[in-house]
Amino acid sequence: FEYFTVNSFEQFCINYCNEKLQKFFNDNILAAEQDLYKREGLNVPEIKFTDNQDIIELIESKSSGIFNLLDEESKLPKPSYAHFTSEVHSAWQGHYRLSLPRASRLKAHRVLRDDEGFLVRHFAGAVCYNTNQFIEKNNDALHASLEGLVQESENPLLKRLFASGKVGATKGKLAFISVGSKFKTQLGELMDKLEKNGTNFIRCIKPNSRMIDHEFEGGLALAQLKCSGTTSVLELMEYGYPSRVPFNELYNMYKSFLPPELARLNPRTFCEAMLHSLKLNNKDFKFGITKVFFRPGKFVEFDRIMKSDPENLKAIVANVKKWLVRSRWIKSVFCAICVIKLKNRIIYRNKCVLLAQKTIRGYLARKRHQPRIKGIVKINAIKTNLGKMQEVATQLKTERDSMLRQVADIQRAIEDAVGRIKGNARITPAEIDALYAGVMSKIDAQMKTIHVKLQEQRNAEEQERLRKIQAALEAERRIKEEEERRLREEEENRRKKAEMEARRKEEEARRLRQEEEDRKAALALQAQLEKEAQEDIKYRQQLEQERRDHELALRLAQESNGQVEDSPPLLRNGTPEVTPLGNPNRLIRSEAIRAQQQLIEKQKHDLSKWKYSELRDAINTSCDIELLEACRHEFHRRLKVYHAWKAKNRKRTTMDENERAPRSVMEAAARAPPRLPQKQDLTNGSVHRYFRIPFVRPSNNPEDANKRGWWYAHFDGQYVARQMELHADKPPILLVAGVDDMQMCELSLEETGLTRKRGAEILEHEFNREWERNGGKPYKKAGK
Repeated sequence: FEYFTVNSFEQFCINYCNEKLQKFFNDNILAAEQDLYKREGLNVPEIKFTDNQDIIELIESKSSGIFNLLDEESKLPKPSYAHFTSEVHSAWQGHYRLSLPRASRLKAHRVLRDDEGFLVRHFAGAVCYNTNQFIEKNNDALHASLEGLVQESENPLLKRLFASGKVGATKGKLAFISVGSKFKTQLGELMDKLEKNGTNFIRCIKPNSRMIDHEFEGGLALAQLKCSGTTSVLELMEYGYPSRVPFNELYNMYKSFLPPELARLNPRTFCEAMLHSLKLNNKDFKFGITKVFFRPGKFVEFDRIMKSDPENLKAIVANVKKWLVRSRWIKSVFCAICVIKLKNRIIYRNKCVLLAQKTIRGYLARKRHQPRIKGIVKINAIKTNLGKMQEVATQLKTERDSMLRQVADIQRAIEDAVGRIKGNARITPAEIDALYAGVMSKIDAQMKTIHVKLQEQRNAEEQERLRKIQAALEAERRIKEEEERRLREEEENRRKKAEMEARRKEEEARRLRQEEEDRKAALALQAQLEKEAQEDIKYRQQLEQERRDHELALRLAQESNGQVEDSPPLLRNGTPEVTPLGNPNRLIRSEAIRAQQQLIEKQKHDLSKWKYSELRDAINTSCDIELLEACRHEFHRRLKVYHAWKAKNRKRTTMDENERAPRSVMEAAARAPPRLPQKQDLTNGSVHRYFRIPFVRPSNNPEDANKRGWWYAHFDGQYVARQMELHADKPPILLVAGVDDMQMCELSLEETGLTRKRGAEILEHEFNREWERNGGKPYKKAGK
């Protein structure tokens, strides 16, 4: 039995041969032996063993066997192992012995697809076969021209190898010769030879799986013995009788040792007398119909006793005679018992005669009263129709009570008719038939009336049903229209989502271009700053040199009583500066401050010094759209500054339970460089966009770290108009701009980075559905 990680056509043929040999072993050792015991009537306990006939039929059956399916697949113009495997699974679907590769215990076999192999449960275990080379290995075809060439060869060995081939039968085409059919035929011939000859079986047991000497694995050896059926054979040997001999042969074997009075016995009586007289244990032998069976070693003991010395033989003969006398006495006793049983049987038959007489008398009485009995039975059978009539009458919605009263009158008429038949012993069959006909006529007339009224009621109900059907069709039409509307909305939603995704990609590309421009500007600014730093160092060195020259001139002037003229300070480019010396330097600011100054310079309205009341009055009274947008940006800028100050001055160990936006949004805003707010065309209305991202609230409880909620945001233009937080174990938080600004996200849409998050943007109706479901009021857009 072969079993590898990759099993192909060779292992399939070898294991098929092992299955045939195991079947031959079961039939000749287990099945044949137990059939013999049953025919001889020995009452030996039946030994159960695994019959592998079903797997042999799975492989070699003519209609849908695996070999037959493989040959049929090989005959196709374009054979495919995948098609062959699928045919095998469909032909034997539900068969216990055949399964898909994923049913294997090995991981290497479970990765195979269903059309790449199959799993066969052999008597020794399940084997998964890979079928990708089954068709190539099964084809043993040889071109007819090559076969003719071999036949013309002068080498006698080659001519003998191809002596049975039919040269030229295929006219130059490839003749299909199946390796599987050849193997099956040759295996069948081997089985026929084994059936005709006496066969001894030798079981080879592998002691260990590592193939080394002086090591024995008990579990492995026991598994092999169980799979091969050896344990069943041992169990059969425990209960069986391996030594057996026919009565005639046993009689002829010892006839010469017997005296004439025993030689005249028939063979079966002789065998019974001999074995019982030797006082052998009854468990050591049993008598069948044609043979006597012995336990292992007991026939040799019997033969040794029979061929012992003459003195011992005389004692045996005496015991035989004694047993014959005893057996004849027992038979006589048995005959007496049989006579007693016969007497009891005669008494029993007399009782049976009396019973027959009583039965006949009863039959005659029943025959005399049979018409009355049949009449009563027929009239009582009408009661079933009466019950149906009453059931139909209860279905009426009008005149129900009158119909039920008429049914009750008919029931009383039936009871009166039954009473007349029971009370009159001389009533004739004609009178009984007249009573029955009268009752039936009343029932028929009443049933006809009820059916007419029921039909009228059903017609009215049918009209009502048609009306309801028409209403249902109308409702179905409305449902269909609603479904079409829903499909159109879904299509519109898909289109909007596609537009949102395209817009997100466009904004992402624009952001990348802007970042590249910012990077280049930062590099240019960095180079300029480095250049200015070098010039500043050079300028300071010139100032130091000028200071030293001035000190030297002062010292010389004091020594010579001269005067020193003050020269104007030098500029950074080396030319004199007319400004005072006390203000020679210029403040070099950081890149962030420079960018902030550039943003302020580019804005039309500088509202950084306005008071909050001035901002409020401008928002409420101004009609300048650009001023209103500038006020909005300034308000959100101050909110960011306030929240930044609040986050900076809070305790480091305190968690922010009132976090306004998810941490990813705040981090994206911190990384984003300061930019000039984008100008919007406010005359046509602002753009409304909706977003949804996961949100985990900060908490001191470690178990709350895995509780994820959802953060919804509605941006009216660049800033949040509505904000919502949903958590499974907390009430929803709904915030509206103008009311809850201090708890809402103060960042602009560009700063949050939500437009760059894939799948974050949702449709308007999705946001509004969640908003209204959690108690939010409809949003009123600006200007409405």
